[in-house]
Amino acid sequence: MRIIVPMAGRGSRLRPHTVTVPKPLIPVAGQPIVHRLVKDIAEILKTPIEEIAFILGDPAFFGDDVVESLTKLAEDLGAKASIYRQDEPLGTGHAIMCAKDSLKGPAVIAYADTLIQAKFDLDPEADAVIWVKKVEHPEAYGVVQLNERSEIIELVEKPKEFVSDLAVIGIYYFKDVGVLKNELQKVLDDQIINGGEYQINDGIKGMMSKGMVFKTGEVSQWMDCGNRKVTIETNQQVLKNESAAGKQLIDPTVELNNAIIIAPSFVGAGVKLENAVVGPYVSIGMNTEIKDARIQNSIIQHDSEIVNMVIENSMIGSKSKLRGLAKDLSVGDYTEL
Repeated sequence: MRIIVPMAGRGSRLRPHTVTVPKPLIPVAGQPIVHRLVKDIAEILKTPIEEIAFILGDPAFFGDDVVESLTKLAEDLGAKASIYRQDEPLGTGHAIMCAKDSLKGPAVIAYADTLIQAKFDLDPEADAVIWVKKVEHPEAYGVVQLNERSEIIELVEKPKEFVSDLAVIGIYYFKDVGVLKNELQKVLDDQIINGGEYQINDGIKGMMSKGMVFKTGEVSQWMDCGNRKVTIETNQQVLKNESAAGKQLIDPTVELNNAIIIAPSFVGAGVKLENAVVGPYVSIGMNTEIKDARIQNSIIQHDSEIVNMVIENSMIGSKSKLRGLAKDLSVGDYTEL
């Protein structure tokens, strides 16, 4: 089994946090988004992972430190890491084809801006599986259309009339991803462009036109990391999940001086809390110092300093220094306020 992870986007909707750090490497509950995604998929697949292929963008932004982090992630899971580059933002189909040397055999394709809770029970009769989540407003999503046998027969982007309430979440399984590669090559050769880009959906529709069977897999949780608001909500849900699973969220090196941590919260190594109340639903990266503060439902990255503040529903970047009363912030790395 292979896992293919397109992650070349710059994450503009999550700025300023993605000015210095690629969006898939933004930590949620103490771990980068893409690390959590890949580990979750590897854990619920019932087969060894042979290779994990990452499609990155500009080397000036996705540099050697990113490559090193992703290589270690794959190797820790017993898999080979392959690194590919998408030099131009030409769409999901184009991104996948940048990794065409790895497109063979059974594979999961997963976009690195979402986290899930799901069962990967693969239907042996299906040529492919598309994971979906039931949503209240399907007109805002790409959805699947099913036939009477619950097979996917069409993909519809933001339907104006009701098609179904099953939204595509960006995770796919292919019994032989090489078939998708062949169809996407036709999309590129024939210049089939939608929304100004080459789309994975056009390759999938080519497979469907040849009679290949697509089934749905349904997730119990779909957690987006596309912007600050939903990333904070995802952080909250991940902390709930990990607390319920009995995972240790407070590093033993944390120093408390007249301070309280309200669960569930993640507090990393070397953190110092003085005259502070932290939590619930707070994630704090390593070596951050917080004094005379009240913080809840927020993400604070590593090596920052926060003094005399009330913070809620906020994201604070790394190596930042904040002082004074505030609330509801979105502050990037290396900020002084």
